[in-house]
This record gives sequence, C-alpha cells and structure tokens, in this order.
Amino acid sequence: MLMHNPPHPGEVLRELCLEPLGLSVTAAAEGLGVSRKTLSAVLNGKAGISPEMAIRLSIAFDTSAESWLNQQAQYELWHAEQHRNELKVKRLVAV
Repeated sequence: MLMHNPPHPGEVLRELCLEPLGLSVTAAAEGLGVSRKTLSAVLNGKAGISPEMAIRLSIAFDTSAESWLNQQAQYELWHAEQHRNELKVKRLVAV
C-alpha cells in the first residue's frame, strides 16, 4: 500500500540524520565522500537516492541501504500515481 504523499528521502535525511547530529551539509558531504553539490541536490529534492548513495548512507548512519532505496521508490511511485490517468495504456487480455 502506498503512503500518502511520502516525503522525499532528502527531507528524511536532513531531519533524522543531519540535524540531530548538528552536521552541516559540508561536513556530511565530506563524511559521505561526495561533493557538497551532490548532497545538497539530494537534500533539496533535486536528486534521488542512488544505490551507491544508499550504501554510503547505510555505512555513515548505521541504517540499511534498502531502507533508503525503499523511501526513494515510495516517493517516486506516489508521484507517478498522481499522473496515472494521463497514461495511454490499454488493458491486455488473453486472446
């Protein structure tokens, strides 16, 4: 079942990981081994969580990579569902 309007994983990352630890974007990016620009794009919802980023986050914050990827999938699926009626798809049946 889809969550109603799930938050972007970047929002979760900011609120549950960076803020409680008092980490700046610069410090977090350095710890994750990515550029500040890359992390900022994720935090601002301009980029998603890639499998590699999910692994980096799992190592840095002792979480599972799957949890980050699941959040990203739920976010993307919910937004795609908002345009379901616009898709030109016919139901396929056996002939």
